[in-house]
Amino acid sequence: MEHREVTLDDKYDLVEGKAYMTGIQALVRLPLDQKRLDLKAGHNTAGFISGYRGSPLGGYDQQLRAAQKWLDEHDVKFWEGLNEDLGATAVWGSQQLGLFPGAQRDGLFGIWYGKAPGVDRTGDVFKHANAAGTSALGGVLAVLGDDHMCKSSTLPSQSEYAMQDAEIPVLNPASIQDVLDYGLHGWAMSRFTGGWSAMIALADTMDSGAVVDVSLDRMNFVIPDFAFPDDGVHMRRSDPPLEKERRLREYKVPAAQAWVRANQLDRVILPSAKPRVGLIVSGQAARDVFEALEAIGLTPEEAGRLGVSIYKVAMPWPLEPEGIRAFCSGLERVLVIEHKRPLIEEQLRAALYSMPEKQRPILEGKRTADGKPLLSQIGSIPVPEMAEALAGVLPNGWDTSKADAYFARVGRAGEAARTNATPTVRTPHYCSGCPHNTSTVVPEGSRALAGIGCHYMANFMPDRNTDMTSQMGGEGIAWVGQHFATDENHMFVNLGDGTYSHSGSLAIRAAVTSGANITYKILYNDAVAMTGGQTVESGQTPQQIATQVKGEGVETIVIVTEDPVRYANVKGLPRRVRIYDRADLDKVQKQLRETPGVSVLIYDQICATEKRRRSKRGLRAPDRTRVLINTAVCEGCGDCSVKSNCLSVEPVETELGRKRRINQSTCNTDLSCIKGFCPSFITVTDGEFTAKDQPRPEIDTSYIPLPETPSLEGTWNVLFTGVGGTGVTTVAAVLAMGAHVDGNAASSLDMTGLAQKGGPVLSHLRFAREPDMISTGRVPPASTDCVIACDLVVAAGGDALNLMDADRTAAFANSDVTPTSEFIRDRSKKFESDLLAARVKRQATEFAAFDAEALAILYFNDAIYTNMIMAGYAWQKGRIPVSLRG
Repeated sequence: MEHREVTLDDKYDLVEGKAYMTGIQALVRLPLDQKRLDLKAGHNTAGFISGYRGSPLGGYDQQLRAAQKWLDEHDVKFWEGLNEDLGATAVWGSQQLGLFPGAQRDGLFGIWYGKAPGVDRTGDVFKHANAAGTSALGGVLAVLGDDHMCKSSTLPSQSEYAMQDAEIPVLNPASIQDVLDYGLHGWAMSRFTGGWSAMIALADTMDSGAVVDVSLDRMNFVIPDFAFPDDGVHMRRSDPPLEKERRLREYKVPAAQAWVRANQLDRVILPSAKPRVGLIVSGQAARDVFEALEAIGLTPEEAGRLGVSIYKVAMPWPLEPEGIRAFCSGLERVLVIEHKRPLIEEQLRAALYSMPEKQRPILEGKRTADGKPLLSQIGSIPVPEMAEALAGVLPNGWDTSKADAYFARVGRAGEAARTNATPTVRTPHYCSGCPHNTSTVVPEGSRALAGIGCHYMANFMPDRNTDMTSQMGGEGIAWVGQHFATDENHMFVNLGDGTYSHSGSLAIRAAVTSGANITYKILYNDAVAMTGGQTVESGQTPQQIATQVKGEGVETIVIVTEDPVRYANVKGLPRRVRIYDRADLDKVQKQLRETPGVSVLIYDQICATEKRRRSKRGLRAPDRTRVLINTAVCEGCGDCSVKSNCLSVEPVETELGRKRRINQSTCNTDLSCIKGFCPSFITVTDGEFTAKDQPRPEIDTSYIPLPETPSLEGTWNVLFTGVGGTGVTTVAAVLAMGAHVDGNAASSLDMTGLAQKGGPVLSHLRFAREPDMISTGRVPPASTDCVIACDLVVAAGGDALNLMDADRTAAFANSDVTPTSEFIRDRSKKFESDLLAARVKRQATEFAAFDAEALAILYFNDAIYTNMIMAGYAWQKGRIPVSLRG
């Protein structure tokens, strides 16, 4: 096969042709393309980006920093906002350039980004900034991170309604290509209308990767013929509030509808010569609908001949009325398919109200015409539910046998997920050596309020007695509203250093005024590990935090750390602050709960994962001491697991029964396990593993034939199952890039969320000859061709089994089972590989299992290579459609 030269820099460098990128990388590319377009038009502009991270935009700031070279070359300034509303205020300020003397640019085009809870807290800024307007050569695009399925949030979310309330037009992309196209249209529309634009970002696009068209020539903006007021609609000084409101409602919002109409952003994506049934879709549903049609046995062409036409709405609010009325006119019935609440459906009902009865179709969506529930408003609409709704509205005259077979197949998969799934659950857990393993413990008789951050997982640990999460920045204030009416006398509150910087310091100030007895445990880890290990924006040190809370009126402040010696010569620490070893944590907390008023405990220990990263990158010296367990001495009591709460303390079966071992591949050398009451521990200082210098075993590969890889007549679906933090998503990305190098299309979608912390990870990988053959990045139920079970617990779970088909799926498993967090609390918990494998095998037409982790350690001295070995095995079996390239 002839290969094209492809580089990882294509995603930012190429200005014609196609490139592979993730949704997050598409957001990084957007301001580069805007600058390129402005240069082409002769405009001297620059870009400004600010906001606050949070899934599905958790890695956006990291990717921006990684692309600093390109940002500098294209005059794009990135400033991490301390929180979402301050970031939005800075973006609002970018549009004020030119109102005063000294402007060096014709305008600044801005991006604000934030997760849905940040959208909510920024509502006041959105309303003020949008009413004030944008500059003619500036423009603002607000990127809104939504989590429909609540995979990594405290509540599911849908941000379109927040934009409706702020009167900001919102675009809803269905794909990474749409992210690029709608993003540029968003800026152009913002400049045209004088108001902000917004764009929805879902995990299905942000956490996926695909090949997209990056040719700048594809963007041809049509300027609508629209009657603006003589004084224009852009930002100005001394602007009366009622004038802002008038311009917003009489000009800016209608101008956005005119932009969509002139540029045909809302359009028919499946025409029919004789349309009878119209399907109206937006965002992710615009991809899912084709998957649903295929599921019931209809190609797009067959659906069109049947009288089905599909209309894709780019801007769900404000709905452009003329195009959609023209589409609906004369149809027998219209089905609106949209995830979550009926935003489009409600506007469409109003738009069709005045249409003559003979032209007005029956309108259905969340409910049928006779009021029965049809499409769910909860979570996201599954493809089978969508397919069932389609089957009910299609005109007669189509062969339903394929649909019947599909529903039967999906039913069997669903039944297997319910009855065959393992009861063992891989619950997200703190990383090995995580400071929270120790810091979130509370004394007997006390409880704690949870907060936002990795320490949120204390909610999942019964022994932590931690519950009742607040919004970010509200930590502890729920206790203020009840402390005077309960017999409880005191409350611990977990507050991460990232949240403290973001907004939590204000909660401490408020608590001081309340008279409540609260101990804030400020968990200082020097990294925001939940979203990728970024440094905290304010960069405050423990001594600066201690000084700040003292200034807020906190009298009792202590610092607890694993290494008190490092505070010996620290300057700037308030004199009354006491330093304690973490071994004294229980005693210190008991003292604090007897202290009246607000007290602060700063727990200072670096994030274990970030410590590991910095050591690998040479940014810090690796720890000198490692821990091993002498299994001949170990009695398997499990006290080391109880004391450390660490998943790197694993069971090992011996002739004398179950013992313990330290997984050296995942151990982050926290050393808390040696607090266990046991003489079996061995510490080694400045030692190296002997296997590191041993020659690797020789392998004769000359007799191994090359596999015949799958032909891509249709879509080929691969599902990886694994444990968060072990590199599963990296392997999926490598294979997707390999397909791109081969000249084929591929999409990857990583369903992680909180799972990145030792929880269940499912990576969906889809291959095809052309990008338009992949309708959605998610593998549909009962449609997996190959399961690569890097972790059998996840593969044997209901979510994975539901995607498998006993007559279609080949499954290859790593027989070594990583213990779940349940093992920490139940030392007798067994993880029987054979039983888990049997559950997967029942849902597979071909199955094989081997100890991939043992091979990884034997050949590479590190279990991190397990997943790549599994991918290689599946490829050798002829189940991965990627060619070998030496």
